Amino acid sequence: MKIYIVSLAAGILVGLIYALLQVRSPAPPAIALVGLLGMLIGEQAGPVIKKALAREPITASWLRTECVAKITGVEARPGAAQNRASGDNSA
Repeated sequence: MKIYIVSLAAGILVGLIYALLQVRSPAPPAIALVGLLGMLIGEQAGPVIKKALAREPITASWLRTECVAKITGVEARPGAAQNRASGDNSA
């Protein structure tokens, strides 16, 4: 139930921002989806910046497992990167 209340509060906040910017709401579906994608990508900026400030390497594999999985909602399969590297497409 708590997540629904937080979601409603976030929606109200965004509605207030729309009102301040004088943007009509609801946005057309394509614009709304692009905005949601931007929010998902923006959420992943924190871990990337934190890793960069710690001078840790930001590899494609790390981005795929840590960020892309959270943006797309599809968890990376264990060993998928290794299977691609070795040419094994059976996984």
